[in-house]
Amino acid sequence: MHYRPLGRTGIKVSPYALGTLLLGASIGNPDHDDAIRIVHTALDAGINLVDTADGYSLGASEEVVGKALKGRRDRVVLATKFTRPMGEDPNQRGASRRWIMAAVEGSLRRLQTDYIDVYQVHRPDFDTDVEETLAALTHLIRTGKVRAIGSSTTLPSDIVDAQWVAERRGLERFRTEQPPYSILNRGIEREVLPLAQRFGIGVLVWGPLRQGMLTGRVRRGREVDLVRAPFIDGFADEQRLDAVEQLAALADEAGLPMTHLAMAFAIAHPGVSSALLGPRTMDHLDDLLAGLDVVLSDDVLDRIDEIVPPGTDVGTMDRSQAVIPPALELPRLRRRPLDDRAAA
Repeated sequence: MHYRPLGRTGIKVSPYALGTLLLGASIGNPDHDDAIRIVHTALDAGINLVDTADGYSLGASEEVVGKALKGRRDRVVLATKFTRPMGEDPNQRGASRRWIMAAVEGSLRRLQTDYIDVYQVHRPDFDTDVEETLAALTHLIRTGKVRAIGSSTTLPSDIVDAQWVAERRGLERFRTEQPPYSILNRGIEREVLPLAQRFGIGVLVWGPLRQGMLTGRVRRGREVDLVRAPFIDGFADEQRLDAVEQLAALADEAGLPMTHLAMAFAIAHPGVSSALLGPRTMDHLDDLLAGLDVVLSDDVLDRIDEIVPPGTDVGTMDRSQAVIPPALELPRLRRRPLDDRAAA
């Protein structure tokens, strides 16, 4: 397998990484032994980057990964994330120094390791100053518990702001970004990917199959089994269905399963370091591994550009996955007080 640089960290990663959201989870594969076999199969295929998070089933995914990496830890680039709620306490979440210091210890314990290669802010914490977050993460790097730090699903302006704060304050800077990216969601091509290339940030993209829309199971007139495919959203969006039908026809012409077309697209952009595979079962992983060597021709990429133009999104991302800035989420931030409006 050809390995790629993870930005300017000096770390080399496989073009496909193993995402573990659905491993060891009631919403995914609750069989820990089977989940461990999935991890081992991915590693045996040459994948060297494993990505998890404390918020995946409240730590169950990290526990599976920790068991699976026994005896193989040194050859794996291990990434995990924090900020998702880990309990009812309002301070058991977010990106404050207080929580980061507790969260990292929990992740290290569940992962059965004494260091994390890439420690990532799972979602932006708009209530915490980025300097507070970077200072805490810098401490973790200097104490040897973390090798590099990153962010996920970050607004372009916040990516730039974090880089500037790190430079001004002499802090470690975010070395990776983990945004959503697929044929149906190409918005990061406008600013996020160019910014990553400018700052030497490694990019680990998630959702290359658009949470099931690009598996080939979602087609016009075909009933979707949401019990077996709980993460598929947007299956009733006519615009997305039109695009999926055109992509399915293109995959047939190219002689490829739709999953292989979608995954190969996700790693074709020069700004992408690695794309996360998110299998729930061994069959899912076997299908994805069969497409590891697929390379899309310029003709096929041109056809994809015609179906979904560069830098555009087809439909909107599910609100549970999207990052919505406070200025759009909270009416009080975009409306003057009533008295001021009346006075004007």
